[in-house]
Amino acid sequence: MGMDSGVNISDDVAPYGGESAFTQLEHNIVAAYLITAGVISLASNIVVLLMFVKFKELRTATNFIIINLAFTDIGVAGIGYPMSAASDIHGSWKFGYTGCQVYAALNIFFGMASIGLLTVVAMDRYLTICRPDIGQKMTVRSYNLLILAAWLNAVFWSSMPIVGWAGYAPDPTGATCTINWRQNDASFISYTMAVIAVNFVLPLSVMFYCYYNVSVTVRRYKAGNCLDSINVDWSDQMDVTKMSIVMIVMFLVAWSPYSLVCLWASFGDPMTIPAPMAIIAPLFAKSSTFYNPCIYVVANKKFRRAIIGMIRCQTRQRITINSQVPMTTSQQPLTQ
Repeated sequence: MGMDSGVNISDDVAPYGGESAFTQLEHNIVAAYLITAGVISLASNIVVLLMFVKFKELRTATNFIIINLAFTDIGVAGIGYPMSAASDIHGSWKFGYTGCQVYAALNIFFGMASIGLLTVVAMDRYLTICRPDIGQKMTVRSYNLLILAAWLNAVFWSSMPIVGWAGYAPDPTGATCTINWRQNDASFISYTMAVIAVNFVLPLSVMFYCYYNVSVTVRRYKAGNCLDSINVDWSDQMDVTKMSIVMIVMFLVAWSPYSLVCLWASFGDPMTIPAPMAIIAPLFAKSSTFYNPCIYVVANKKFRRAIIGMIRCQTRQRITINSQVPMTTSQQPLTQ
């Protein structure tokens, strides 16, 4: 973005409220993006939550994972986007050291929780469709424990830089805070490798395994014309395969650039990282907050009918919601 070389940050640049590696015009462009994305994300995820408030039949154990996912997206859009946009408009980080630590920790927290919850969604679909013998034994308590594990994992990794394992600091834009990858010491390298292994490679592997087996299982049942035996209403088997691919691809699109920057900083010279990549990587990671509702909600027939009904201001009695939900087959009510 206006810089044809790597990030050039000298030691005399003030880390908080000091000189930025980007022009004010570039900051304004980023601020406009953050404001637009934040509004879209907040609006779409609030609609998701309102659906669950209005339609009791949507409040199943599986869908409770989606509710938690919406809260992570709202957390990033409601806290992270405004602070970063305000700093971009200001031209540098304007919330000081404490604000930097809080901002970075919350963004890592919600980001890690989101990844964990997406993994839980994949596991649920695998157990429900591929291993119904186990999936039918899943209780509300089982789902709550999996969801709690995702949140606790996020708490652990987001708090480590605060207590001394790596650290949080403004990035080269000077208007947002993240893992201090410019200081690529042993602490940063070990933390980065652990985070990438536990919160990127492992979840991606689990999701790929689950979605691949879901596709294989549905294809096998469809070929045998016995989809009813697994209690799943798939309108088109190819849609399942395409949706599985989209989930994995979008996961990679969101987090690969950020992981690449961290790896580059760990094993190379952080000062050679291209400036556009330095700012695009965290923006891509945050982008999942506004496309998650499209993938996990709009693509669901039951949710889509509920959304259309809400937009048209229809009453619950006037909306017919199919009891069979593609990609959301666990129908245990949360009150159990």
